[in-house]
Amino acid sequence: MNNLPEHKHSDFSYFQVLNKITLKNFSFCLLLFCLSAITSAFAQESVDISSPDQNLKVQLKWNSGKPVYNISYNDRIFLEDSPLGLRTSFGDLSKDLRYISFSKNEMEETYEMSNAKFSKKTYSANELTGTFLSAAHDTLDIIFRVSNNDVAYSYRIKGGNEQTNVIIHEEASGFNLPDEATLFLSSQALPMTGWEETKPSYEEEYLFDEPLGTASLNGVGFTFPGLFKLKDNGFLLISETGVDGSYVGSRLGEGNSEGLYKIEFPQKGENNGMTETFAAMATPARTPWRTITLGESLKPIVESTIAFDLVKPKYEASKNYNFGRATWSWIVWQDNSINYEDQIKYIDLASALNFEYVLIDNWWDARIGYEKMEKLVKYANSRNVDVLLWYNSNGYWNNAPQTPQDKMNFSPARNKEMAWMQKIGVKGIKVDFFGGDKQHTMQLYEDILTDANNYGLGVTFHGCTLPRGWQRIFPNFVTSEAVLASENLVFRQDALDKHAKNATILPFTRNAVGAMDFAPVFLNDRLSQDQKQGTIRRTTDAFELATAILYFSPIQHFGLTPNNLQEQPEFVLDFLREVPAVWDETVFIDGELGKFAVLARRKGERWYVAAVNGEKKARSLNLELPMLDGKEIQLIYDLESKKAGQKKEKIENGKILIEMLPEGGAIIISE
Repeated sequence: MNNLPEHKHSDFSYFQVLNKITLKNFSFCLLLFCLSAITSAFAQESVDISSPDQNLKVQLKWNSGKPVYNISYNDRIFLEDSPLGLRTSFGDLSKDLRYISFSKNEMEETYEMSNAKFSKKTYSANELTGTFLSAAHDTLDIIFRVSNNDVAYSYRIKGGNEQTNVIIHEEASGFNLPDEATLFLSSQALPMTGWEETKPSYEEEYLFDEPLGTASLNGVGFTFPGLFKLKDNGFLLISETGVDGSYVGSRLGEGNSEGLYKIEFPQKGENNGMTETFAAMATPARTPWRTITLGESLKPIVESTIAFDLVKPKYEASKNYNFGRATWSWIVWQDNSINYEDQIKYIDLASALNFEYVLIDNWWDARIGYEKMEKLVKYANSRNVDVLLWYNSNGYWNNAPQTPQDKMNFSPARNKEMAWMQKIGVKGIKVDFFGGDKQHTMQLYEDILTDANNYGLGVTFHGCTLPRGWQRIFPNFVTSEAVLASENLVFRQDALDKHAKNATILPFTRNAVGAMDFAPVFLNDRLSQDQKQGTIRRTTDAFELATAILYFSPIQHFGLTPNNLQEQPEFVLDFLREVPAVWDETVFIDGELGKFAVLARRKGERWYVAAVNGEKKARSLNLELPMLDGKEIQLIYDLESKKAGQKKEKIENGKILIEMLPEGGAIIISE
């Protein structure tokens, strides 16, 4: 590989020659030196950059005017030559480009987050910028950042005629997987489908370990993130970060049998067909980051922080936002529970469990009312519980009838509503039913977040898109659904039957890149208010408790009901009273997609280890937990009755054997 030298390491052999020649020949030799350097630059066809530990390498190439890249890890190919570039109002910036130059840079940043799976991170990466010019003298910079297990790239565009704006019609960006790879992908929904035409909302099933080129369920590609297994070489997770109101949310298109998956922009019919599918930007323009996390095991997938490493906060938090746990009547008791009396019961449940919040869902304006809501908030506060309120996002882009409606989609109404919430002491909102990834909708997400921060309100999104670095970009962002979440456990028996298996997939896909409001932990045998009807739970109590740790969301909306206080042993209730919702550290322990998953999370000095069995047969695991070597631990485990048992043990030599029932689980807590 004939790589250009870095600018700061230019070849000085020419100057050694010049020192030996006569002044008479100086001008002639200098001319030869310049011509040689120019010829070498134009003959160059690639440049590469490595991670700080040198194990991960990205090669940027420009064959016949088309920029491409490939990625290798420990000398094994993880992505073959993959296309780059944009098709814009300036012209096609994916072909017929002339290479100009490159530069390299080292970077390091230490930052902290209070709403994440970690609290402090030092991001170290090497950066490569390749500059290309079109025939119309438009400039395309391709910027790569490479850390030890992550690759990210972005584009910077500048018009050759001093244009002040640009339309990006589509990206040529793609990911060319090796032929032996298999996929774990969630299909993109068709627009204006699903319940009351509220899709797409990132709530589709996963294709599991399918060959490359397998069609999505709806023929329109796949949502981010996308996980691929590279046979024995390892895993690769593709996503994006840094998307806000200046761009569209993207997805992976249908892959071909050769393994190429390209970036696709939103579908025309999203959000009832309103607005365009392209991105319109001021120039010079900078696109969001495409991210690729990879490694020889699932460990770097779980532990990656690349979604946050590449972005910055857009504004200062108006206050210190508090996170934690919430009761939520709607998830099991459904619409009929949205009344004053039942909400009192769930406030009392939250208080008994030391939870920070109660979430009051749809129809509260009609069934409780604004005046009585003020009394309800006062009562909740008297029990040391804060209130979160549900809102419908839409005015005209779906048929969802739930109210409050037309309160969040226009600034005057939104600010009036938020001022009222601030006055009576509401601490956050849940906004539902977005149904699209167009730039207009991305701007609505940003507007809601920005206005909410002015009133000290945290924001949860449902029926929504993937959060793309939003935990760091927007300080009052709490969490997003963007997953086939626990409401489906109540609606559909088949979803409940797949619940355990899905718990071995989501930590390595959706939840790996951002907060996921799955709403875990169900302890009723049947998921209904009277428990005489409704879907039947297959998982054990220990499994359900483990999902409080396994799934990450800065506010966990639990599927608990008031009767659980009398039915569960005190050690279970104590676990729920103490389990954190945000963490200082997250560590992958063990796991195999579709079979089992084990993660460890630390808060302060205490470790919580969650293990779940995704299969319908018992499983034994010998876990290596060096961080717990020699420590006393509490083990919550499966009893034969499927209830949870508890015992104390000491970890010897950093190892422990755990036994799990079919669709069972276990929790280890350091003392």
